[in-house]
Amino acid sequence: MSTDRVVLVTGGNRGIGRAIAERFVAAGYRVAVTARSGEGPAGTLTVRADVTDAAAVDAAFTEVENALGPVEIVVANAGITKDTLLLRMTEDDFDSVVATNLGGAFRVVKRASKGMLRAKWGRVVLISSVVGLYGSAGQINYAASKSALVGFARSLTRELGGRGITANVVAPGFIETDMTAELSADTQAEYKKNIPAGRFATADEVAGVVAWIASDDAAYISGAVIPVDGGLGMGH
Repeated sequence: MSTDRVVLVTGGNRGIGRAIAERFVAAGYRVAVTARSGEGPAGTLTVRADVTDAAAVDAAFTEVENALGPVEIVVANAGITKDTLLLRMTEDDFDSVVATNLGGAFRVVKRASKGMLRAKWGRVVLISSVVGLYGSAGQINYAASKSALVGFARSLTRELGGRGITANVVAPGFIETDMTAELSADTQAEYKKNIPAGRFATADEVAGVVAWIASDDAAYISGAVIPVDGGLGMGH
């Protein structure tokens, strides 16, 4: 497996994005992360970028290209939530989540695809969520943005599949992060009852799947949705 390829992970300063960046660094890749604040893990190049701003995305890519070379693997992970029930959800609650989670993936992948087409090789990995296809009360904006990534990856596969470029979706379930740690013990137990594996995942378990789907071993997989959810979303 070639490990000196250039990887860009958006939202790589914390949570799943950080674990993904760490996994690629450990495997010897040249890794950059985008972050609105904070820094990526040791061994990464951190660039500032707001994925809702195309000019900022372009500038971030230029910075990475100048420092490391063309981006060959892009992991669109940056995402936000603004959870509330439909009748309370404001226009901004909906628009800002879609602009970041779906629009951000569009801007980042569009910019990355130019170099991939020149190289005739590329890996696009879109980080979705079990919620995208399973649904979740109070998350209409988030679930809609995450399920949309499936159509994105499949359309991209039809456009670029013959150029050595794959596009896949990784859909994590409940992960041990700062967000789940804030849930009460009762709430956590309730969630775990619905997960056949009976536990939350570690961020590193998601990172391992992302690293594999970006590798040469997965060259013939494209347009797939790979759940990393302990069986929670089976059949969705």
